Amino acid sequence: MQPDIPVPSVRLDLWLWAARFFKTRALARHAVEIGKVDVGGQRAKPSRGVRKGDALVIALGEEHFEVEVLALSGKRGSASIAQGLYRESDASRLAREQVRALRAAERAGFRAPETKPDKRARRLIRALGDLDAL
Repeated sequence: MQPDIPVPSVRLDLWLWAARFFKTRALARHAVEIGKVDVGGQRAKPSRGVRKGDALVIALGEEHFEVEVLALSGKRGSASIAQGLYRESDASRLAREQVRALRAAERAGFRAPETKPDKRARRLIRALGDLDAL
């Protein structure tokens, strides 16, 4: 029998911080605790060890990242080093781009007024607000 060789791993919250998904380790820990990060399709704790080849699903706001861990790091480095720690799936990238384009299209139709509402417009706004109270 061969002796058990320990597989190198890094804490999940530390890896997420080093890979620049979160600005601070505390934010990474909080996101893992509330279920925004799945490892292999299961919820994980911040102290769970991440290994090479693990599949992660990370929810940041309205965007979802599906990544595979390529390398481990316990230190936060430059953005180019952080991008080498993982590989995002093509389906995930396309889905994020489509959601981003949809949000941009929704915003394109709205134009904020150039000036403050005058007396007549304020009365109309108040009248519309009263309809909700009925």
